[in-house]
Amino acid sequence: MKDTVKKYILVLDQGTTSSRTVVFDYQGNIVSQANKEFKQIYPQQGWVEHDPEEIFSSQMETFDQVFADGKIKAEEIAGIGITNQRETTILWDKNTGKPVYNAIVWQCRRSKDICESLTKEGFNHEIKSRTGLVTDAYFSGTKIKWLFDTYPELKEKANNGDIMFGTVDSWLLYKLTKGKVHATDVSNASRTMLFNIHDLKWDQTILEKLDIPTKILPQVKSSSEVYGQLDIGYLGIEIPISGIAGDQQAALFGQTCFEVGEAKNTYGTGCFMLMNTGEKAINSDCGLLTSIAWQINGKTEYILEGSVFTAGAVIQWLRDELQIINHANETEKMAMSVKDNHGVYFVPAFNGLGTPYWNMNARGTISGLTRGANKNHIVRAALESIAYQTSEVLDCMKNDANLSSIKSLKVDGGGCVNNFLMQFQADLLNVEVERPKVIETTALGACSLAGLAIGFWKDKEEIKKNREIDNIFVPTKDDTDTKKYYLGWKDAINRVLK
Repeated sequence: MKDTVKKYILVLDQGTTSSRTVVFDYQGNIVSQANKEFKQIYPQQGWVEHDPEEIFSSQMETFDQVFADGKIKAEEIAGIGITNQRETTILWDKNTGKPVYNAIVWQCRRSKDICESLTKEGFNHEIKSRTGLVTDAYFSGTKIKWLFDTYPELKEKANNGDIMFGTVDSWLLYKLTKGKVHATDVSNASRTMLFNIHDLKWDQTILEKLDIPTKILPQVKSSSEVYGQLDIGYLGIEIPISGIAGDQQAALFGQTCFEVGEAKNTYGTGCFMLMNTGEKAINSDCGLLTSIAWQINGKTEYILEGSVFTAGAVIQWLRDELQIINHANETEKMAMSVKDNHGVYFVPAFNGLGTPYWNMNARGTISGLTRGANKNHIVRAALESIAYQTSEVLDCMKNDANLSSIKSLKVDGGGCVNNFLMQFQADLLNVEVERPKVIETTALGACSLAGLAIGFWKDKEEIKKNREIDNIFVPTKDDTDTKKYYLGWKDAINRVLK
């Protein structure tokens, strides 16, 4: 990097439960960061919403905070990257810029009846062949249809061109540019269930089936280019917004999984394992999703992805609902205080089950409870559930990609700081689990994409040199023990699916 004044890349990392701003230097080190949780809204069972205005205000509160801390100045920011919770659906009024309904979150199951109807008609095969996705309430398309079916006045406004749709990245970009830019990138578009991942266009067949007008959709761009400028009203200067990727694709890029067959798992609210499949979109026979990883300089690369809906969210549930912990960092010690799970298994299907089951109706259970079971066993079972679900995803991935094994699994997200979970994961998979020094790889990936677009780094190889390892967890358990645990998990899952 030649410019000594423009020293940093700023990233807006908008997640499911919190908004974060992270500032990175040329070496990929975090210079400043701020985080703020925001309200989760549950109007009824299985429904999850966010207030779009609170999403933006919480994001900008953290944005302001990194400058208020005094470590950096606006003039030192070379570019801005955006990464976001995917699939979450926002509609806003084109004339006022105001949301017309709360954001319907990716976890929300309210459109499952629409999905079941599409599947009954056999249209799920069209959806999979065109978008690489299963027909599930997880994705944006049926959320939009639900809104239009439930509120016909919104549909009428949409037909008149007065409604705009966006995933969270589009909403942030629109607000940051004061309404000048309505766009998304290919990685986010590929998660809407409306985008043809082969033609790289909004799919007219699906749009017609769901009765969604094309005019409400954002323009689809690459993952690394200048989309527009941060409006001068925010910091007194314009700054290019130059990188966008959905959170999981951003994490894959941040982990430098640039080669075919490289995989990472993010332990966040959900758990998401992605494998780079290069320029080939591999169809899955095992419940994996085929999506776009990113597009850079006209080259589009694809992924196989396994989705676990409830991972870190189960720890939040232990804290907020059961109130048996005060903080997530207590769980490691509690899990290690008991010799095993005492036969307790926790299937945290709060919002159904993702890969490989894709069961929207499944609900959570804790099984195997006896008088000898205590809160430490429940905490341990909750952590183990994250590892079991990850193992099921990796089994699918190896099958679809025709791999007998993988050398290692790169990990990131808040959950990867839990040493018990990482060691249990290594033992269960019988592969090395590799944790980097910078675990904010989602933000780092968006940073890298933003930096590439403006020449902050010249290429991927220059970015790769910055990556440092914090710890490698090597399998230590006897294979017989892990198989016994895994069989117990399968039994618990089968109880849920009956």
